[in-house]
Amino acid sequence: MQRDQIIVRTSIIGILANVFLAGFKAAVGLISGSIAVILDAVNNLSDALSSVITIIGTKLAGKKPDKKHPYGYGRIEYISAVLISVIVLYAGVTSLVESVKKIIHPELPDYSPVALIIIAVAVLVKIILGRYVKGVGEKVNSDSLIASGKDAVLDSVISASTLAAAAIYLLWHVSLEAWLGAVISLVIIKSGLEMLSDSLSDILGERAESDLTKGIKATICQFPEVQGAYDLVLHSYGPDTLVGSVHIEVPDTMTVDRLDQLQRDITQKVMCDHGVILTGISVYSMNTRDDDAARLQQDVRRTVMAHDHVLQMHGFYLDEAAKEIRFDVVLDFAAPDRAGEYRAIVAEIEGKYPGYRVQVSLDVDASD
Repeated sequence: MQRDQIIVRTSIIGILANVFLAGFKAAVGLISGSIAVILDAVNNLSDALSSVITIIGTKLAGKKPDKKHPYGYGRIEYISAVLISVIVLYAGVTSLVESVKKIIHPELPDYSPVALIIIAVAVLVKIILGRYVKGVGEKVNSDSLIASGKDAVLDSVISASTLAAAAIYLLWHVSLEAWLGAVISLVIIKSGLEMLSDSLSDILGERAESDLTKGIKATICQFPEVQGAYDLVLHSYGPDTLVGSVHIEVPDTMTVDRLDQLQRDITQKVMCDHGVILTGISVYSMNTRDDDAARLQQDVRRTVMAHDHVLQMHGFYLDEAAKEIRFDVVLDFAAPDRAGEYRAIVAEIEGKYPGYRVQVSLDVDASD
């Protein structure tokens, strides 16, 4: 079964379960006069709406690429996750307002054994549903399903709290309904904010997973001519579409036709092994015909790496004929003054080699 079909099927299961629970909880809440149970029912309806948005988002994200969007519509799934987060936040704020009203003007609930049984069943259903939806979401890499699954697990805790409040009222005649509703509302709001933060982070563009980037670089370095892979940058166009570029270091004796074939082979291998589309492979030339270049490179490396916030130096090349030294450095984002440290590195190398033109590129720490 395809990814889109799995997401839609899982979402439909979530809709049916949440509508079923919402109906029973609403009936229990109205009969017993329990604001906590009614709010729990409303939360179930918001979960059902979230599943509807997940289905719509998945269908739209599955549209084929076109001239206007050549890498497809996969990022719509991130927007779907944002909408779900906003719905959860709205439900939390609305619930909090109603709970505060009940605290100011309290009403005593009236529970029946049937109501308590329904709430207990709801706890079990939500635990099972939440684990199932979250597990499927992680399996198919769907942020919307993962968010819905986390919300369902949270709902089971909320329902369990409602059940506990009912038990306290029946045993000691102490009503915690309104206060519990307020606590539930705050928990919902916190969950919504966390979900929104995660979704916005995906839209902004997060650092690629370390295992993936290290794996891609290792795959590239399996080719005998490649002496190193650097500056790997990945852009996400949806949960299952990654497009990127990379620099490779190759001997300065390599012919253009061999380099062309190498780049094609690397692109195909990375796509097959990692599912990542490499749209650009840039080249660093490595000295192989000048023994002095290796000694000079070691000296430059020692000087550069002595700086506290330098993470990496690569792409070194000595052009003796043009009297030029060129290389790239990667500085830690934690450096208090990255531009200042970069200028200090350039000045130090220029001071050690006054007869050479020093060309240093400041790279971004974009991947592990």
